[in-house]
Amino acid sequence: MTELMLKYFQRKQQEVQSEKVYDSQCPFCSMQCKMQLIEQRVVSRKAYKTIGKDNPTTAGRLCIKGMNAHQHALHNQRIKQPLLKIDGEFVPVSWNEALQFIQKRFAEIQKTDGKDALSVYGSASLTNEEAYLLGKFARVALETKHIDYNGRLCMAAAATAANQTFGIDRGFTNTIHEIPHTRCIILAGTNIAECQPTIMPYFEKAKKNGAYIIAIDPRPTDTTKMSDFHLQNKPGTDVAIASALLKIIIDEQLVDESFVESRVNGFEDVKNSLHRLDLKEVEAMSGVSISDMRHVATTFAQEESGMIFTARGVEQQTDGTAAVRSFLNILLATGKIGKVNSGYGAITGQGNGQGAREHGQKADQLPGYRSIENKQDRKYVADVWGVKEKSLPGKGVPAYEMFEKVKQGEITGMFIMCSNPVVSNPNAHFVGQALKKLRLLVVVDMFLSETAKLADLVLPSSSYLEDQGTMTNIEGRVTLREACRPLPGEVKHDWQIICEIAEQIGKGKYFPFKNSEEIFNELRLSSRGGKADYYGITYDKIRRESGVLWPSPELNDKGTERLFTDGFAHEDGKAKMSVEVIHSTVPKDEPCSDYPLILTTGRVMSQYLTGEQTRKSPALAARDFESFMEIHPETGKEYSLDEGMLVNIESRHGNITVRTKWSKQMRKDTIFVPFHWTESQNVNKLVSGKMDPDCSMPGFKVIAVRVSPAYTNDMSENYVR
Repeated sequence: MTELMLKYFQRKQQEVQSEKVYDSQCPFCSMQCKMQLIEQRVVSRKAYKTIGKDNPTTAGRLCIKGMNAHQHALHNQRIKQPLLKIDGEFVPVSWNEALQFIQKRFAEIQKTDGKDALSVYGSASLTNEEAYLLGKFARVALETKHIDYNGRLCMAAAATAANQTFGIDRGFTNTIHEIPHTRCIILAGTNIAECQPTIMPYFEKAKKNGAYIIAIDPRPTDTTKMSDFHLQNKPGTDVAIASALLKIIIDEQLVDESFVESRVNGFEDVKNSLHRLDLKEVEAMSGVSISDMRHVATTFAQEESGMIFTARGVEQQTDGTAAVRSFLNILLATGKIGKVNSGYGAITGQGNGQGAREHGQKADQLPGYRSIENKQDRKYVADVWGVKEKSLPGKGVPAYEMFEKVKQGEITGMFIMCSNPVVSNPNAHFVGQALKKLRLLVVVDMFLSETAKLADLVLPSSSYLEDQGTMTNIEGRVTLREACRPLPGEVKHDWQIICEIAEQIGKGKYFPFKNSEEIFNELRLSSRGGKADYYGITYDKIRRESGVLWPSPELNDKGTERLFTDGFAHEDGKAKMSVEVIHSTVPKDEPCSDYPLILTTGRVMSQYLTGEQTRKSPALAARDFESFMEIHPETGKEYSLDEGMLVNIESRHGNITVRTKWSKQMRKDTIFVPFHWTESQNVNKLVSGKMDPDCSMPGFKVIAVRVSPAYTNDMSENYVR
């Protein structure tokens, strides 16, 4: 080696002065991919790289969001100290000042308006420990019944349907590792290729092994391209489609009669009710031919094993619970549940969509999936918490209804943690107006989101790189996020914030926790004996087993890989089929002459939820820098649109402006707009406040709209340059 080359390599070695590695998990979807952030100091600057880490669910895979997650966590717009609004402007204050402000204002509101005038709005992105603590904070520290969370807008229909049908709700009834070995798969309303990309290899392997994959979706996606057969139904017709499939299975005598007789209640009633279902009517209303429905029904029923997966496409409707139950009826009739390579999966959206709903954030739930209206459940949890059962408040209202309570004057203060409801809720303009009406709004967040900007006080929260805790992934596997990066500035963890507020308002003895593991140990005890039993799970056990599938009632068990092998979770051990779902009469946002098209919404791969985090990432923002409307070219021409043109979309409830994008595979009666953008591109402004009567899920996926060119003075601005 020449002297010149030697000096060159020596200089390069000197440039990399140090390297740090931080273990963590992706903060985005429910796959909860394990990762490491590598931080290098190169001369006078730092360089960062995220790599995947081996784990049972994703085997070290990362998608584009995960690889760039650190960009928002390290962003210079992160809030690093409390901000108090004074004369309309945010002013930095100390934590002591912030806590005193909260104490004074909380006390004023509850003294004049009552305890239930305070409300808590949580998140499915919180750790299990923080979700648990937030529920306890509402009911013990504030003694208010008003708590719910943004998961109500995500998983409520699937959770309710599973509870009603099986008696228990876990994301997957089987492990993810059974997917490659099943013979037939139905993907109903799920675009896993863009929403959960790291799960795709399981389905690709299934296909390679000979599985037949059926996609049911009004919109063509990368997922439908992967499938063997695409049933492209009209939005909002999923109940009818699933009921028609079941009718065909029964008529063709493909029912697993021994399974139904021994394991299912309600089959005969369902069978008799299906006599009234006219397949020609379903064909007319759904746009799907009887022959295609027959092909799907017989293919699935005749295979020895099969799985059905649902997601927001069928769930985010005003009859979303009925839609999911309709598909679960098919599983029960064919006996494809509680067996090897056969089962159900709800493709969870948010990172902790499973765990966050199990331990007390929902208006009607206590930890372990206990009911707040059940005397025994209340007594058990009250004893764990060291309070009297009578002191626990009753059932509150679902997320969106809390904003209606604000309008009615029943709720005058709100504490929001890790959520952006002014963008994510239906009837978004109304939600914004409700938040402005509050006497007090306190928001805990990493950034000044659209919701945080309306707050009286904003408290700085830690990121996924800094906040240790457990998350329950898509399978129901409890994982441990080993976050250890130092907190920046005066940032605190969500659980620390809750504990410090509780201490400030005189309830500190109920919140003595010094770390996340102490909180988890109380969560374990609170959930013991409940449907979502975490008692047998410890931090050490999670580390040893690389995650544990609940229920895990004993310390020496290894969790439950497959549910319902010995019976369902109802008292008699049988599942319940539902007659009501077959002829669902829940009102929907129907198209008419004034609003002739159907708008449906969804995700794109580069963005997540309201985009508050992903748009802070230059690498992700560059991929989709604005919203868009997918529309069939013939439909676009019918309404005087060109590709790339700015277009007004108007519903009965609001209007937005986005840019057109031709898609020849779209249904001609349907358009698509993603939901990650805000302000004039916030598609949730078009959604009504109508709710699913079973679970209070809004109708995000079926919106009657009209479209027209968005003309400006400079016509050139209407097109992509």
